[in-house]
Amino acid sequence: MGRPPLDGLVETCLYVSDVARSSAFYADVFGFATIGQGDRIGVLEVGPGQVLILFRRGGTLEPVRVGDGFIPPHDGSGPQHLAFGVPRDAVGDWKDHLESLNIEIESLLDWPQGGQSLYFRDPDGLLVELITPGLWPNY
Repeated sequence: MGRPPLDGLVETCLYVSDVARSSAFYADVFGFATIGQGDRIGVLEVGPGQVLILFRRGGTLEPVRVGDGFIPPHDGSGPQHLAFGVPRDAVGDWKDHLESLNIEIESLLDWPQGGQSLYFRDPDGLLVELITPGLWPNY
């Protein structure tokens, strides 16, 4: 029997101190549409079939009932990290955009194997990366 099919990574989650503040940050910086919002969770559309979920840190330590089932407990802390793909020729535009929003660029890195990364922090100090094709063999 072979491996069952997989459709890719659909959800990426971050754990934040203030869901509304972080949702506004990601919507303002990236233009992500909010497709779900509450005290405990914010859901943003990143692209077709992709969402960024912002959970209030400590807000999902107990199972959450949904219909006849439940979502198991989960949480996270510490210096979390995620990366969004951008075209190589857009890195300068992203740098200008972030600076226009008074967001400090922490690092701009040219990878030896190819690709470029631009790093900055969100309101919780979580590391956000904009990455161009060339770093990974599959991107």
